[in-house]
Amino acid sequence: MKYAYYPGCTLETAAREYDVSARAVFRELGAELVPIPDWNCCGSSPAESVDYLLSIALPARNLALAEQMGLDIVATCSSCYLSLFKVEKHCQRDPSLRPRLAEILGAAGLTYRGTVRVRHMLDVIANDIGPEKVQARMRRSLRGLRVVPYYGCQTVRPFMEYDGPDLPESMDRLLAAMEADVVPYLYKTRCCGGILITSTKDVGIKLVSDLLAETDGADCVVTVCPLCQMNLDAYQAEVSRKLGRRVNIPVLYLTQLMALAFDLPAQEILLQKNIVSPRPVLEKIGWPAGS
Repeated sequence: MKYAYYPGCTLETAAREYDVSARAVFRELGAELVPIPDWNCCGSSPAESVDYLLSIALPARNLALAEQMGLDIVATCSSCYLSLFKVEKHCQRDPSLRPRLAEILGAAGLTYRGTVRVRHMLDVIANDIGPEKVQARMRRSLRGLRVVPYYGCQTVRPFMEYDGPDLPESMDRLLAAMEADVVPYLYKTRCCGGILITSTKDVGIKLVSDLLAETDGADCVVTVCPLCQMNLDAYQAEVSRKLGRRVNIPVLYLTQLMALAFDLPAQEILLQKNIVSPRPVLEKIGWPAGS
C-alpha cells in the first residue's frame, strides 16, 4: 500500500515526534508514505479568516500534486486533513469555484480534477490496515495501561467520512488490539480550544481544563492531532491552578504508543519531545530503563 503523504507545517517543526513515529509505524505495517514533492502550507483555519479563495487554493495545490502521483493523500494533522478534504466539497457546492481554481493552479502549471481521495492517518490505519494487522505486529503488550482516546473536534467532524461524529471508535479499536484498557471518555470529540490558547487564553485554558478534569485514573491520553496534543500537554500547570489540584498526565500521539507496542527504537518515537514525562507509561508496560 502506498499513499501520498502530506505532513503539513507542524509535523516538520513542533510535532516532529508525530512525523517520525508515523513514518516508522506505517513502515512496520507494510504501508509506504510517499512525501508529496514541493507541498505547501494548507492554510489551516487562519487562511479562511483572511481570504476564502486563498483558503481553497492553498490545499487544492497539494491535491493537484497528489493527483499527479495517482495515490490517495494521507494527512496526519487533523486541521490539514480538514483543509484538504473540504476542497472538493466546496467545489461541489459552488460550481463557480472550480474554474477559478483552474485559473489559479494553471498559472503554476497544475490541474486539479477532483479525483484524489483525502484520508486521515487514523482512517488508513483503522480501516485499510486494520486492528488485526496492528495486533500481529505488536511485540509488547499494553495490557494494564489505562488509555484515554481523544480524537479532537476536526478528526471526524464535520464530514464524518470514516467514523461517528460524537463517539468515534476507530482509535478505541486499535488500542484494544494492542491490549490497552480503553477508558470510557465522553469528551472524545470536544474541542480543546485550538488556537484560542494564543488569542483568548482564559477560554482556551477552560476548555483544556474541562478535558483533563475527566481523565482521573488514566495513565495517559492518546491523540491524533498536533494542536490537541500541544494544548493538552503544554498547559497542565495552568490547568492544575484552575482546577485546584495537580494534573500530570502524559499526552502521547497514537503513533508513539503504537511504536512502543511495536518495540521500535527510541529514535523513532522521540518521547523526549513530550512535555509531561511519559516515564510512568514506560514503567507500566515494562519498557527498558534508559531507552
